[in-house]
Amino acid sequence: MSRWQKWMMVAVAVAVVAIPATLKAADAAPAAAPAPSEHQHLCGAWLDKFHKPFDGFTMGLDIRLREEYAPNMMSMNKQQGDGALPGPDNANQWNRQRYRARWSMSYAVSPDIDLNARLVWEMSTWRHTPGKQHMDDEILFDRLNVTWRNAFNAPLTLVIGRQDLMFGNGWLVGDGTPTDGSRTVHFDAARATYELSDRTKIDLVGILNYDAEDKWLHPMNYDDTNKKHFTDHQDEVGGILYITDKWNESTTAEYYYMYKEDDLSDWHKFNTATRPAYYDDEIHTIGAALSGKFGGNWGYRTEIAKQFGKKGMESMSGLGTNNRLTYSFKDDRNSVLNFDYEYLSGNKPGTSKNEAFDPLWGEWPQFTRGGDLPAYMWGAEQALGEVTNLHRAGVGYTFDIAPKWSLQTNYNLLWADQEYTNPYNGTKTGPTGTQFSEDGLFRGQMITGYLKYKCCKNLSMHFLVDYFQPGGFFSGSDQDHAVFLRYNLEFTF
Repeated sequence: MSRWQKWMMVAVAVAVVAIPATLKAADAAPAAAPAPSEHQHLCGAWLDKFHKPFDGFTMGLDIRLREEYAPNMMSMNKQQGDGALPGPDNANQWNRQRYRARWSMSYAVSPDIDLNARLVWEMSTWRHTPGKQHMDDEILFDRLNVTWRNAFNAPLTLVIGRQDLMFGNGWLVGDGTPTDGSRTVHFDAARATYELSDRTKIDLVGILNYDAEDKWLHPMNYDDTNKKHFTDHQDEVGGILYITDKWNESTTAEYYYMYKEDDLSDWHKFNTATRPAYYDDEIHTIGAALSGKFGGNWGYRTEIAKQFGKKGMESMSGLGTNNRLTYSFKDDRNSVLNFDYEYLSGNKPGTSKNEAFDPLWGEWPQFTRGGDLPAYMWGAEQALGEVTNLHRAGVGYTFDIAPKWSLQTNYNLLWADQEYTNPYNGTKTGPTGTQFSEDGLFRGQMITGYLKYKCCKNLSMHFLVDYFQPGGFFSGSDQDHAVFLRYNLEFTF
């Protein structure tokens, strides 16, 4: 990366912090008295002053506390949870606590130009590996950009720098940094959104994501001896053309072309023992989605994407589709029933092509597949979150169980499209030691419950449980049940 690009990112950071400090704070208008509530102490004039300390400058703060427990989530074999295979990737008795804080800042240079930044810090403690069980972690920017609305006196919005991106329901674009979990999800990108009309807009995005955390901006308190990764040991160049066309009040169409180039990162080039053969990718994806409502109670979203290009030394040809049909009862409990079908093609053995569908930037825990467990399960096959080779049929029911409490439930039946073959060495053994069958395609059953409580805009919590019962796709010795449990408490100021 050229020196001027790095200095540009540093300059934005300095501007966000330094410019407001040089200005005289304006007298704040008296804050309106908040409406009486049972959580009066969580809001009020003090919080308004924090959000807007002076004219043009706004701030926000959120704190997330998590407890996670998950046996067998990456091997389907409880014997691997007894320390026989050391290291965090093979420790199946996962017991981790995560504490994340984010401080966001925005300064309005003009009515149409904002400077935006957000600092994130996450500390973890765990008990699933011997030795080190505590990580303070570094402080880094997971948002750092300039936003320009009405650019060049046109219906154009430009966002340049580190930012979050999600298109559609996030099936293919949702997380630019999957390897660090939900600590960050950002992309280093430039995005242009042009409003053709009230119903149609075009997005153009250029992406340049690096595996190394310090490639663009050096984190604070960075430990060079304990390198962390944003991506799965690959540097990524990408481009997205996305058209959103609202046909009428009940129907929206989306059309897109996505390009993604993966190259082994500098770190991974010197770790040849774990170097896969297929991280030299050029993937082209053409797709479309249609969503809407009909009949008063029914809703739908259907999406299909075709991929071509190359993976490693092979040409590729993948196909994927993701579909949901919903029925809203429109009752006092806001009850909604959903039916799902998802297909991601698998790599056929014995062909000269790679037919596996690539999830692109969709390697994050998508609730339609369950909670967090499915993303981790794929670590037994290739990379965390790299979901592919899948048929999924699901049904779910969501409803309010009490005021401020809601429950989402999902039941998924999972099949593989093709038999599993390790992309690293061509065997039936996955990276975590899981053994796969040669005569079964039924992956198993996934049951998910997601209980949410939201008292107000400042405080929420949830309980998540995933339970997976493996099927014949896994060998007999690797069919132990897997569980993922999480408690989450979140404060937003």
